[in-house]
Amino acid sequence: MFPTYERRRLAPQTLRASYTCMARALAFLLIGFVFGGGLGFVLASGNRASSDRAPAMDHSVHMHMHGEALIIEPGETAPTLAIDITPDTAGGWNLHMQTTNFSFTGERSGKAHVTGEGHAHIYVNGEKVARAYGPWFHLDALPDGAVEVEVTLNSNDHRALMVGDVPLSATVSFDLGRGIND
Repeated sequence: MFPTYERRRLAPQTLRASYTCMARALAFLLIGFVFGGGLGFVLASGNRASSDRAPAMDHSVHMHMHGEALIIEPGETAPTLAIDITPDTAGGWNLHMQTTNFSFTGERSGKAHVTGEGHAHIYVNGEKVARAYGPWFHLDALPDGAVEVEVTLNSNDHRALMVGDVPLSATVSFDLGRGIND
């Protein structure tokens, strides 16, 4: 009823050849990973590739390297932004971004502008540290001393939002004594 298979023993030299071939293939695979990864790292470093962190820059106009700002007419339907930052009992800090007439839409980041949608850029002491796609964001640590946390609202296509000629941003400043993050 069921097919039967004949079991054959392979000759020792056949087994040795199979193991040698497999070992050689694994060695070449390992060499490819090492040199391929190393070459990729060198090329990325040479092209100044980095994470989402942008160098510190003047944020007075909030162009943030994504081009022109998107100007929204002032009025009842213009978005607003307020922020609070509180220590997290498990470590770090919780940033809460409260908006009106604005929805966080991380799933559409990088796509076409839709009125009232987008994401936030978070800056600590003038350095971009993250994008946020929701109203809460956890910051692992903040530097000792004077700290300024700034949040800007951005359209789906990454343009900074402005209401009239005012950047749509909120800033909180405080002073952390030495050792508070330890």
